[in-house]
Amino acid sequence: MPFYTTMIHLLQTNITQAVTSANNAESYLPVALQLIFAVGLILFLTVVTHLLGPKRQTADKLANFASGIESHGEARQPVAVKYFLVAILFVLFDVEVIFFYPYAVNFRELGWNGFWAVFMFVAFFLCGFYYILKKGALEWED
Repeated sequence: MPFYTTMIHLLQTNITQAVTSANNAESYLPVALQLIFAVGLILFLTVVTHLLGPKRQTADKLANFASGIESHGEARQPVAVKYFLVAILFVLFDVEVIFFYPYAVNFRELGWNGFWAVFMFVAFFLCGFYYILKKGALEWED
């Protein structure tokens, strides 16, 4: 028997054994051990650095630090609602665009029913976009 056929036979038997043994609770033991080890290491390192680390509080350490820029002025300044509105609209339309991916992957299996469902989705999407344009939500001038 040639070498490659022996290897294929061994690989196939190992795959079937792995698939049948994957339904056991034992197969989750490595994942549980890794999770326990990761959480334990995080807790251990946090406690050790808290106990062994220096505890000197200087003015430089207590000062606010934002990307190397000296902070000045009050942080509680009024911000225009337009910024929040544009951010919310971006998230809304970005999430809607994500729903195109499953259709793009499975468009042949979905057939005409899937096409008309996506067509209606796009129609509602464009209606919402038209609505926010007419309301002036994307205009920055007051």
